Amino acid sequence: MILFPAIDILQGRCVRLLHGDYHKVTDYGDPLQAALRWEREGAAYLHIVDLDAAKSGRGENTELIGEIARRVRIPVQTGGGVRTLQDVQTRLSVGVARVILGTACCEDPETLRAAVKEWGAERIVCGIDAKNGAVATRGWLAQSDVSPLSLGKEMYACGVRYAVYTDIGKDGTLGGVNVQACCEMAQATGLKVIASGGVGSLHDIAALRAVQMYGAILGKALYANSFSLSDALGLAEEKENGRKI
Repeated sequence: MILFPAIDILQGRCVRLLHGDYHKVTDYGDPLQAALRWEREGAAYLHIVDLDAAKSGRGENTELIGEIARRVRIPVQTGGGVRTLQDVQTRLSVGVARVILGTACCEDPETLRAAVKEWGAERIVCGIDAKNGAVATRGWLAQSDVSPLSLGKEMYACGVRYAVYTDIGKDGTLGGVNVQACCEMAQATGLKVIASGGVGSLHDIAALRAVQMYGAILGKALYANSFSLSDALGLAEEKENGRKI
């Protein structure tokens, strides 16, 4: 299972939000230093979100994301405000490996289809953010009437193969990941699911590993020192029946 340390950028700073609320912000300093730290501690992949762009759609932190991608030797996936093919091209042009589209999945699924055709399924990820049983969009500030599972199935039909699934109610709480919902998403859609929201302990990582989840995003738990990245990686990479999970 791949673990993705998260770096959420707001006004040029590395932050964590509670339940995605832009008024409930904890500042953790320089995003570049966070990236270098997670690479140093063994991360194989980074997950970077431009929170400013998620609201505005303007890509305020693209240059900073590019600097991080150039300075680390591990791949970076990034999202937040990516809604058009030009937005995808702009993010890829600064050196990231994968681009996550969230709002566009709901509002313009043909953009996902075109993106996969242009850049391939390895470089395009759909972001499915669930709140009260429906998909939230535009930086989690708007609510659709689309169910997460129906959107996941549509994304798979568009050629997408990777999804970041976030339970917004769990995000930033350290209260435990929604393993059941992540499993349902993976099993019902065929997508390789990266679980996001609520990972607060090594138990959560073990639970996701036990159901053979493709990946998990680690956010507040790392910054709050709930566990070390090294311990989490060791658990995620444990072998079962002679093979890695």
